[in-house]
Amino acid sequence: MVLSMVPRVPPEVDLPADEPARVRAVWEGLGLPGLVDVHTHFMPDRVQQKVWAFFDALEEHVGTAWPIAYRLPDDERVRRLADLGVRAYTALNYPHKPGMAAWLNDWTADFAAGAPGCVPSATLYPEPDAPAYVAAALERGARVFKAHVQVGEYDPADPLLDPVWGLLAEAGVPTVIHAGSGPHPGRFTGPGPVAEVLGRHPRLPLVIAHLGMPEYDEFLTLAERHPGVHLDTTMAFTDFIADRHPFPDALLGRLADAGEKVVLGTDFPTIPHPYLHQLEAIVGLGLGDDWLRAVLHDNGARLLRVDAPG
Repeated sequence: MVLSMVPRVPPEVDLPADEPARVRAVWEGLGLPGLVDVHTHFMPDRVQQKVWAFFDALEEHVGTAWPIAYRLPDDERVRRLADLGVRAYTALNYPHKPGMAAWLNDWTADFAAGAPGCVPSATLYPEPDAPAYVAAALERGARVFKAHVQVGEYDPADPLLDPVWGLLAEAGVPTVIHAGSGPHPGRFTGPGPVAEVLGRHPRLPLVIAHLGMPEYDEFLTLAERHPGVHLDTTMAFTDFIADRHPFPDALLGRLADAGEKVVLGTDFPTIPHPYLHQLEAIVGLGLGDDWLRAVLHDNGARLLRVDAPG
């Protein structure tokens, strides 16, 4: 889908004045040292502006308004996460064509070096030089990668990525992968291609973004079958998604049982609701304090190798 890059900007989200205090009350009440969010984005400015323009144009082109809650400069967003008590987060970038991933990785490495709490992040694309720049990113200390099957329009089982998945499996470094068919299906979305990759690389750590929306059942099954597969909560259970792709109540018991495989993700900053709403939606599932402690902090800290607070 091609959208205009000069859309009418929709109204922004009304953020609660006391949001930091209310977010902190959630994790402090659980006895946690803060939050670990595996799915946040910081991008080069020209890339970020294009991403925001895409979301600004949604109402005009598909009838769905998507206001952006945290349309702020990088430094203000870093401060906002600190105010909320997010002690570790990611700067996930993703290319939509060949030749982008290597320079995105350079930018992201520089950004993480100057942003306290940002876990060094990197990305990939099926192209001949992918093994070289992925190896270079790992050497620089990347602890999480991003793959966006929908935006990149590529098959994660592409043979060009086979050595890349091998490198990441050997390093034990997770990839947050948007492979579900929501909000709109793509040529290579769905659980099938991911299952094919895992068949070749059974130890590969993957984080299925958005709980695999809307193929929740199938991606939950992959997490149950493969020790390295996790699911992130990004936008799941929020009002915006519950109206479009609700998580089936029948799967909540399995989600509770898979508690060690579920990690907090939010999609900050390009979300149509306050950060607080994502947390309240997760808490509202009623799956217990132990589950919440694992999801909101402990699982993500383990996966991203976040040091215990000093």
